[in-house]
Amino acid sequence: MSCIPNASHSPVFLLLGFSKTGVPHSLFFLLFLAIYLATILGNVTLVLLISRDSRLNSPMYFLLRGLSVIDLGLSTVILPQLLVHLASEYPAIPAARCLAQFFFFYAFGVTDTLVIAVMALDRYVAICDPLHYALVMNRQLCVCLLALSWVVSIVHTMLHVGLLLPLRWSVDTEGNVNLPHFFCDHRPLLRASCSDILSNELAIFLEGGSLMLGPCALIILSYAQIGATILRLPSAAGRQRAVSTCGSHLTMVGFLYGTIIWVYFQPPSQNSQDQDMVAAVMYTAITPLANPFVYSLRNKDVKGALHRLLKQGRMGS
Repeated sequence: MSCIPNASHSPVFLLLGFSKTGVPHSLFFLLFLAIYLATILGNVTLVLLISRDSRLNSPMYFLLRGLSVIDLGLSTVILPQLLVHLASEYPAIPAARCLAQFFFFYAFGVTDTLVIAVMALDRYVAICDPLHYALVMNRQLCVCLLALSWVVSIVHTMLHVGLLLPLRWSVDTEGNVNLPHFFCDHRPLLRASCSDILSNELAIFLEGGSLMLGPCALIILSYAQIGATILRLPSAAGRQRAVSTCGSHLTMVGFLYGTIIWVYFQPPSQNSQDQDMVAAVMYTAITPLANPFVYSLRNKDVKGALHRLLKQGRMGS
């Protein structure tokens, strides 16, 4: 292995995450193709339902539509490139494209976590202050919160991309950088560097940690108040209805935040590449797939909108 500066060379990154599993690449190809197609179908259907059905015109569904668009972007950044690599015996990606994939993955991923936190705020207002819900969570505020999530995410991503650019890369005899991962993720890129990555690690734990801490605190405080409010409800039916409106969201909170914290906020000495791969599959492939189905299967309004859409399609034909 030798070390070259990225500024004067343009190394090729080899994504070798699935090369040592012993499982035929054709099986992985079929699996991830099915996941990607189901993700596209589920999220596009949810976006169309919310856009077309006037009964899904509340702030919750506006935010859910925004989340579906983000999930479409997140899966599209990762899975098509993965499918190309699985169909090829040479899973290479140029340095510029690798950093571009990292940028868009980070931008969509961080926005996803922020929008999930905004949805917790929406559930708090809906359950704890229902009389003022329409006034507080109006369309203008929802647009501003979504826009703010994107701005914060892009600034955060540009910081980490900027810290990656000066790094020197450890290359093999053919001038390639070997990444034991299936996309250009942060930890594998740092492991492939032969530079001092202390500033990168500090940025992950301090800046990245604070960015995670804020949404986590908002979610915890929101659901603490929601829990207290639910316990004070006089009827069991009211409590059950309130819990059902939060169940889908809490499922995705645990799923998304749990895997991200597992990968990025462990001390480096405790990181296992195989475990990181599994967790990365969860939040890049399974979470975007699960979101529309979790919200639709547990939501009578969405199921009703889908039924009306299918009925209109049958009548039209």
